[in-house]
Amino acid sequence: MKTSANYNFQATEKKWQQVWRQSVCANKPVAAAAKEKCYVLEMFMYPSGRVHIGHVRNFMIGDVIARFKKAKGFDVLHPVGWDAFGLPAENAALANAVHPKDWTYENISLMRKQLELFGFSYDWDREFATCDENYYAVQQKIFLDMYKKGLVYRKESMVNWDPVDNCVLANEQVIDGRGWRSGAIVESRQLSQWFFKITAYANELLKSLKSLEGWPEKVRAMQERWIGHSRGLMLRFEAKDKDGQSLQDLSVYSTRPETIFGASFLAISAQHPLAQKLAKTSSAIAEFINSCSKNSVTTEDMDKMEKLGIDTGVQAFCSLLGDRALPVYIANFVLQTYGTGAIFGTPAHDTRDWDFAKKYGLPIKLVIKPSAGNDVNLQAGSYLGNGTMIDSEFLNGKTAPEAKECIIEHCEKTGVGKASEFYRLRDWGISRQRYWGCPIPMIHCQKCGVVPANEKDLPIALPVDVTFNQPGNPLDRHPTWSKTKCPSCGAPAHRETDTMDTFVDSSWYFIRFCQDGASDLGKFDRKQIERWLPVDFYIGGIEHAILHLLYARFFTKALRDCGYINLNEPFSALFTQGMVCHKTFKHKDGRWLAPDEIESKKGEAICKADGTVVDVGRSEKMSKSKKNVVSPDEMVRIYGADSVRMFVLSDSPVDKDMEWSDEGITGCWRFINRFWRLVVMFGEKYSQTKKASPSFIQLDCLKHETKADFKRVLRSISQIGGLYEVFQFNRAIAAVHDAVNVMYDLLNHVESYSDAFRDLLLLTNVVMAPITPHLSEEVNQKLGNPKMLSETCWPDFGRYELKQEMVTIAVQVNGKLRATLEALPDAMQSELEHAARNINAVKKYIPAGGAKKVIFVPGKIINFVV
Repeated sequence: MKTSANYNFQATEKKWQQVWRQSVCANKPVAAAAKEKCYVLEMFMYPSGRVHIGHVRNFMIGDVIARFKKAKGFDVLHPVGWDAFGLPAENAALANAVHPKDWTYENISLMRKQLELFGFSYDWDREFATCDENYYAVQQKIFLDMYKKGLVYRKESMVNWDPVDNCVLANEQVIDGRGWRSGAIVESRQLSQWFFKITAYANELLKSLKSLEGWPEKVRAMQERWIGHSRGLMLRFEAKDKDGQSLQDLSVYSTRPETIFGASFLAISAQHPLAQKLAKTSSAIAEFINSCSKNSVTTEDMDKMEKLGIDTGVQAFCSLLGDRALPVYIANFVLQTYGTGAIFGTPAHDTRDWDFAKKYGLPIKLVIKPSAGNDVNLQAGSYLGNGTMIDSEFLNGKTAPEAKECIIEHCEKTGVGKASEFYRLRDWGISRQRYWGCPIPMIHCQKCGVVPANEKDLPIALPVDVTFNQPGNPLDRHPTWSKTKCPSCGAPAHRETDTMDTFVDSSWYFIRFCQDGASDLGKFDRKQIERWLPVDFYIGGIEHAILHLLYARFFTKALRDCGYINLNEPFSALFTQGMVCHKTFKHKDGRWLAPDEIESKKGEAICKADGTVVDVGRSEKMSKSKKNVVSPDEMVRIYGADSVRMFVLSDSPVDKDMEWSDEGITGCWRFINRFWRLVVMFGEKYSQTKKASPSFIQLDCLKHETKADFKRVLRSISQIGGLYEVFQFNRAIAAVHDAVNVMYDLLNHVESYSDAFRDLLLLTNVVMAPITPHLSEEVNQKLGNPKMLSETCWPDFGRYELKQEMVTIAVQVNGKLRATLEALPDAMQSELEHAARNINAVKKYIPAGGAKKVIFVPGKIINFVV
């Protein structure tokens, strides 16, 4: 029996989205104490103006989990909001003569409409933007409480300054020495900055990583490296001028103190007090220090730059080295913010020191010999491995780790130094010289100094009447906004015009989502917060593995200590999804072309406009500049939301990058229509009128062959819940494909079992619903289930006797046996292919392009033809 009835996704999706909006229970948590909670959250989105497919993939992962958990009986919180402050809005204001507030809220409105196209199960009543005054009013209160707790302070600091955007850049916003947005060469400047004292939590942030078992090991390792705990020696040197007169003591921290006998110089940062002192009497030194200020202050950029220094004429002495003096240089690669801003250089055992020594002709002395006795070519580079100490006096013959402990013990006994611990983590500078951010609630008074604003005056709201006709911070130019009275003495004073780093806004937004609209959003509702936190599933890109996640963890601990919450870690489980990539097309004249500007002729990509053969590049992350962005709106218009949802989850494991392809989404559209036709054909063939939720299928009442096929379907769909739990959506979709194939074979043989077949369709539909919610609601209604799927529980497949004896499957490549695997006799082809391809003895014979075809004999053979 055939039917030409295609699935009308336009009408169906519009229909069910309207139903969900009107349904009280569809997407809102019920806050029932008897129900186990599940808080699902995708990382905050910036309202840049358009949702792209990369966003969509992230949100779909969360949506599948939220829908699945709700079907499993959990009380699910799945909110959405907007990380709305930031420099891009100011740049848009400059470029387009539009106010940042208008630009931001217009973008939010546009992007909200895009998200609604996909039927995401968000609780829209909890939506907010970080630029809402009632949000940043609470943030200002948090700032003041952290200030009272000693977790906020102000100091002079070297910062990355973008001379075009006229603002401070965080280290991660400096790329190859240039501003991430303007492209200008970044300078170092000394500015007064506000800081959060994140270093006060360095030890706790490091140690509690071990408790985050639901996080990827890679992310935990990245945070561990960023916090950067080290144990070493604080060694005392004496600095003397060329006449032998003592200038001052110098404390030098080293994580490799065992290499001290190989030291050939001492280097200090350009901001070191000794360097500043020497600059007053030496124009050459002053000029070099000034040149250092033109460089970025990030560790990464310092590693890449040429190692430069200036010999100060000062010599450093340490009792460990006897009368041997080390020349003191000011070097551009020494950071004042790490250790003490001074190092001793051992070129034979440090790459940067080796580069510096080669440039300035300094001695390179080997003091660690490889244990294997291999020769070390110090002309080619430094030796960084372990080994046995040589030419190191009382350390000779010891291994490097033994020598490290020995010299620390020796120096502590003799008073030359002491064991010390340091963290690479620096306090978080949050001052930004821009308008579109949360104002810092501090007041500058000539009498009282810098004092906190009164809480009764919060929020300190941004003025609307600002101008963007020139670079720099509009708050500095506003005629009245900064003028106020000192909260302490009442004298005329002025407000702080720096605003907060936007990372602050996203460091606690997950807490705000816990509160529903009925609560006082100006306060923390402890009962609701403790009901929902920690977040059970947090989903986002690996690019946020360090800063955002680290800052959110810090904020959680700081808010705990300020009495706001009772929580140590914000996110129980973290999932990082891969990027969506697409091929690039480049014209011979250098222009990038969009996919719709290309046509294929005789296997070549041709520019439609002029017929030129176009270079087809490798698949890359979607980028507006390279025109390889796919519009999700257009895909929904052509294929429907459920086809897009299915494709971005089915193409590859969601923690891996996926390549967009028109063939892939077309295949998903075809499958959705195929499943719809199966339902329509069943209804037409058997005139189904049953109106009930799916019943338990009495398998023993079926014929032998029919029973076996029913079991195959049940086995296939019964595994889908477990696959959802571990984010293996592509395998879950493959299992649905297999089940539908079997049901097509069954359709003509279930005259006596039509009710059972209907229930089988309904069960399959239920497990598909988290991925294809619109289709599934329509199928659910067509098959007569009186309940919406949002009210339908996940099937209990444990009631069915589905276990089988295992059989041995022969795995062949071009007909030759390469391996075997144990499987169920009716195991689906997709599952066996997946398992077979991961057998080392098989995959080495399968080329990168995959097999030409796969021959499958159920229960016996799977043969890859290559």
